Amino acid sequence: MKVLVTARLPEAVVGKIREAGHEVDMHLHMAPLERDQLLNRMEGVAGLLSTITDRIDGEVFDRAPGLRVVANYGVGFDHIDVAEATRRGILVTNTPGVLTDATADLTFALILAVARRVVEGDHRTRSGKFQFWAPLHFLGTEVSGKTLGIVGLGRIGRAVARRARGFDMQVLYTARKPLGRDEEERLGVRFAPLDQLLARSDFVSLHVPLTPETHHLIGARELSLMKPFAYLINTARGPVVDETALLEALRQRRIGGAGLDVYENEPQLTPGLADLQNVVLLPHVGSATVETRTRMAQMAVENLLAGLSGHRPPHGLNWEAVQGKRGKGR
Repeated sequence: MKVLVTARLPEAVVGKIREAGHEVDMHLHMAPLERDQLLNRMEGVAGLLSTITDRIDGEVFDRAPGLRVVANYGVGFDHIDVAEATRRGILVTNTPGVLTDATADLTFALILAVARRVVEGDHRTRSGKFQFWAPLHFLGTEVSGKTLGIVGLGRIGRAVARRARGFDMQVLYTARKPLGRDEEERLGVRFAPLDQLLARSDFVSLHVPLTPETHHLIGARELSLMKPFAYLINTARGPVVDETALLEALRQRRIGGAGLDVYENEPQLTPGLADLQNVVLLPHVGSATVETRTRMAQMAVENLLAGLSGHRPPHGLNWEAVQGKRGKGR
């Protein structure tokens, strides 16, 4: 069967698709596949290994009537119309769990970077502006002993909570369903409704998926509840934050700063955001370690091959529903 891989992946991993007897069409450039190119290359495709930069919807499905599986290279799948895929009997998979530690590590990198003005200090030193040491010069804020608010206590949120222990931080969390007391004790966390968490935290870290309910979860009202010296960290999805409202809060110093790895209209930034010194901006690198990205590719290929062979994939999002559709005839 024909497989389209929309991003350049390690040949050792992609080779397993060929070893299984399938034809592979892989996008070889580093830049994402353009929309028209994606549509044009869908003809005859039975398996699609796509990434978070690809919008996978009915228009894509129309180009490949024989499409059996969409194997997403990534955890989030808000860019895939899963409901439409299910209606058409197309299996959708993702790669959960594998990027937990890498993203949690990056979350703390951002916390430390904004609190201690790491990026700003690097720029100042490189430009030759480091000319003296003084007691009140270039002050940041300590991380140890502060209160960390985690919005969304899934795999990554829990990993961030575990790392916070090493900094003796008090950890608050909010989630759709609070943990039991024993589990809270084990993780060293305490539940707080979102408004209380925002008001009490020195650092607020977002770890929720993008859904209609979480779109602009953090807007002008929520930012106004934060302490004037608190920091917002987002390694989840860009549209969880109203970026225009965040820009104004940062400009007016209503919060201390922010650390962002994702953006509302990625890869574009809200005009003016890049001009601010109290925000650290990264190019969506939460999972960008050799170990994690390789394992993501391996998981995506495993899901793809299972789906093409009619077997249950390790990480199917709609397996049961699709089986029901196929049982009734696609």
